Amino acid sequence: MKGWRGLAVGAAALAVAVSGCGTSTSGGGTETKEITVWLMDGSAAPTLTDALNKEFESANGIKVKYEVQKWTGIQEKLTTALASSTPPDVIELGNTQTASFADQGTLADLTADAGQFNSGEWLGGLKDSLTLNGKQYGVPFYAANRTVIYRTDLLQAAGVTTPPASRAEWIDAINKLKAANASNPDFQALYLPGQSWYFLLSLIWDEGGDIAKQDAGKWTGALDTPQAKAGFEAYKAIYEASATKKVPADIDEAKPQQMEVFGTGNVGMMVGLPWELGGAVKAKPDLADKTSAFPIPSKKAGSSAPVFLGGSNLAIPASSKNTDAAKKYLALLSSKKYQDMLAEGGAVPGTSKDTAKLATNAVGKALAASSPNGKVTPVTPKWAAVEAGQNPLKDALTAYLTGAKTLDQATKDASDAITKAMA
Repeated sequence: MKGWRGLAVGAAALAVAVSGCGTSTSGGGTETKEITVWLMDGSAAPTLTDALNKEFESANGIKVKYEVQKWTGIQEKLTTALASSTPPDVIELGNTQTASFADQGTLADLTADAGQFNSGEWLGGLKDSLTLNGKQYGVPFYAANRTVIYRTDLLQAAGVTTPPASRAEWIDAINKLKAANASNPDFQALYLPGQSWYFLLSLIWDEGGDIAKQDAGKWTGALDTPQAKAGFEAYKAIYEASATKKVPADIDEAKPQQMEVFGTGNVGMMVGLPWELGGAVKAKPDLADKTSAFPIPSKKAGSSAPVFLGGSNLAIPASSKNTDAAKKYLALLSSKKYQDMLAEGGAVPGTSKDTAKLATNAVGKALAASSPNGKVTPVTPKWAAVEAGQNPLKDALTAYLTGAKTLDQATKDASDAITKAMA
């Protein structure tokens, strides 16, 4: 999963690593003297990591060698490190990466230790992302999800005084925005590219469908079920309503970056991540006082639709020489104190259900309201073949929206492609 804090939308590939620079407490009775922590650039604020490392060192007498890693090439770097004889002791993985590394046997089974990492506070979707074959191979770190980000001034001018509380109300608000800005041929009530497949997931899940299903260890595509088809139909209804001059059906939200489009002044709403609003406001500071957010509405009035929880997990390599120290580090990072600090930075805390520190602004409130209803893509190492290749969900959306294929044909072809990729 690419990171929610500045990578293209998809899945977060962050990493914290604690590697053995001392000797193991379990090897010959000697003591660990130093651990190395890798944290990905932008993953946590220096105020958090400085306090965390200082407290860990003081409490355990173990030095922390802290190194910030770059995003580029991290997958290969982690693969190499995990295959070495001196791997890191703790690594942070994108939540769609975890199953692949666990399946390779390179991550330690932390099922029996989950209690010391506040497992009772884990969000269901995040727990699912690190669970393979009934065993837990990590600890949730943090997450984020998409909300509907909107221009408060434009909605008020169109007569929309309260955020939509259902899918029907949302479409009604879109139509009012279009009507109020009919004189602007470039206006888009909702910026919605044709291939925004993470948003499609919300609609499919809201209809009771799913991407794929597992039976006796075998995965097959499930996009041709009535429930999944209803999700596609909902997407088309929203896409058709979004603007008189609709966004092309063969692009996603990354090309062009939708935060740049939102900043033009010709867009009323977008389905986006917190960092996308941050990018738009950075480019056009006057947007800071003109924007807000609400959860993606469900078809059921008063509820929010399930959302894809993008984020990262923390894990311990199976061949770590400093397992005990690594667990202590994870236990401290999992504590409410540091999870509150993550929430203050705008992230959904991974090991704390307390989102009071997050819900201090409109976007944070929307994240806090929708994250308990979050889900993830199929937890299997085989999912990578689907997302990394010619994404069948994106192809199906384009074919259906343009009329190149019927709904039945588009969803059947996509399901068959998923089944083949995951075989």
